[in-house]
Amino acid sequence: MKAIIMAGGEGTRLRPLTCTIPKPMVPIVGTPVMEHIINLLKEHDINDIAATLYYHPNIIKDYFGDGSKFSINLSYFTEESPLGTGGSVLNTGEFLNDTVIVISGDAITDIDLIDAVKFHKRNKSVATLVLKRQPIPLEYGIVILDDENKIVRFLEKPSWGEVFSDTVNTGIYILEPEAFSHYKKGDVFDFSKDLFPKLLKEKAPMFGYITDSYWSDIGDLKTYMNTNFDALDGKIKLYNKFSGNRLNSQISNEAKIDFPVYIGENCTIKNGAVIKPYSIIGNNCTIEESSTIKRSILWDMVHIGKNNELRGTIICSKSITKNNVDIYENSIVGDESEISSSALIRPNIKIWPQKYVEEGSIINKNLVWGTKG
Repeated sequence: MKAIIMAGGEGTRLRPLTCTIPKPMVPIVGTPVMEHIINLLKEHDINDIAATLYYHPNIIKDYFGDGSKFSINLSYFTEESPLGTGGSVLNTGEFLNDTVIVISGDAITDIDLIDAVKFHKRNKSVATLVLKRQPIPLEYGIVILDDENKIVRFLEKPSWGEVFSDTVNTGIYILEPEAFSHYKKGDVFDFSKDLFPKLLKEKAPMFGYITDSYWSDIGDLKTYMNTNFDALDGKIKLYNKFSGNRLNSQISNEAKIDFPVYIGENCTIKNGAVIKPYSIIGNNCTIEESSTIKRSILWDMVHIGKNNELRGTIICSKSITKNNVDIYENSIVGDESEISSSALIRPNIKIWPQKYVEEGSIINKNLVWGTKG
């Protein structure tokens, strides 16, 4: 069994998190989404994997290499221009010579892939879509099944007046090579808009496998934070077991940590620091004296100064806050930014990468490319 990870997403709704990295590389409890997917595939003995790339492809290639350090065989197929979801997978060419699992590179799941493949084979399906029941399905493609779980209708991102099912498309597919018979390598087409409706019209055997397992499409910043919190709560079965948690970290006896939290490798947490529940601290971070972090996510190599108050925020890699800084709910500080002493970042503010916020500033509007703080 082979798998293809669709890892070309830009993640525009996640900016500024994705200004400098592709969406599959955003971390969930300290580990990139795509690495969690690879761990899931490995857990099901799927070790021959391809990744389709487009946005910042070298970041993914540099991190995963040929896959050997993850005990897999990993091939890359980079698009010069976007080919659509289906076109990107068909661009893998000879890799599609057998049944293949196609999985989105920007979602977290712990689905039983082997059971899904057995369902696919048992029904002699050309294309099986993994489906999940969602109470509010408006942001997803809805799929209608008959009594035998055969697909009979699709609807992409409906309005409430059009909602006729709560089973949504997760972006996980099990496909036979003949599913692509109407297209050739280099064609631009999507699975949901083009390929699947065409197969349905031709009455090709297409089935929906409904899973009760955890699945989260990390499509926006709120979902990103909630997925991290779900992981801390143990709602997701992650196969890296939070490896490296606190390894070689120096935590003062006078620091206070209230669980659940995640603390990465080689961190320093000093006297009087308070790490409140649902906080995630990446590798090589420093939290200076008397700073408090609550329901916040720090990526790698973040330095938090003395007497900081962080509430419900995300601080991206290599960013620095000086002393007496306050950063509030739903705000984001992009990579390699510096927040000077006594600055205040209001709720819902987004600061793009490599920004400098001056001492004593009150930031009440977004700082994007070309603006100053």
